[in-house]
Amino acid sequence: MEHRFKPGDFLFFQLEAGFALIRLLAVSETSDGTVWHVNTYHDLFPDTDSIENAVSNPDELSIAIRHIALTDRAFESTQVANIGFTEPTDAERALTEQWNAKPGEISDRSIRLHMGLR
Repeated sequence: MEHRFKPGDFLFFQLEAGFALIRLLAVSETSDGTVWHVNTYHDLFPDTDSIENAVSNPDELSIAIRHIALTDRAFESTQVANIGFTEPTDAERALTEQWNAKPGEISDRSIRLHMGLR
């Protein structure tokens, strides 16, 4: 199945007073539907220019959640837009390969709730 986002995409969403950032690590198809593998960052941004600067130096971002698997409903519950791309690293690929080898929990909670944001 084709998706509008691809692994390696940096995705941002708006908060009341700024923006938050996540990264799409992989997309899996299971018998129950699509699973979105993402990580999240502690960093919050006042504007999109700040996000663009940050994703140009992704090693300087502070990871909050290294890997979480989300249902399609949970992923789609937060409107996100693409703001950058870098190929997934070997370490990021390993996280999703480990999950695919022995599937773990798939959360139906929104990424906002996982990040403690409203």
